[in-house]
Amino acid sequence: MADVKKTNAMRMLDKEGIPYEAMEYEYDENDLDGHHVAEYFNIPYEEVFKTLTAVTESKEYLVFCLSVDDELDLKKAAALAGVKRVELIHVKELLNVTGYMRGGCSPIGMKKKYRTFIDEMIELVDVIHVSGGRRGLQLKLKPSDLISFTEATVGPITF
Repeated sequence: MADVKKTNAMRMLDKEGIPYEAMEYEYDENDLDGHHVAEYFNIPYEEVFKTLTAVTESKEYLVFCLSVDDELDLKKAAALAGVKRVELIHVKELLNVTGYMRGGCSPIGMKKKYRTFIDEMIELVDVIHVSGGRRGLQLKLKPSDLISFTEATVGPITF
């Protein structure tokens, strides 16, 4: 889509030669839930992944990606990351830590490279949609491309 303004996430994928489709949608500031994305594009919830940022007891930031229909299990997330515990960062910290706003946080192209963990559900879908780095933009790509680009660990992180 030539008319879509490039985000940092898109530029990084372009640089690595990773194919993706940029998909714009209308969003409501008061409803940034990923279910809206799935319904807007008429795609299964299992293909739309949200990106959550957490912090460990040692102040290491971690990134977790999971289906919009699932909930992060903090105990499983900590176990997969090999740490004692994790807690989600406050929304006020999101921009400073990731460079992204709530509702536009992508696992691709954050301010720094954080260890990334993706729920094992990703292995059951042929395509995945993640935020493109701003509200109203999704990137559709192959799960294997997201895993390799983010150097993610895949495992159980949901209830």
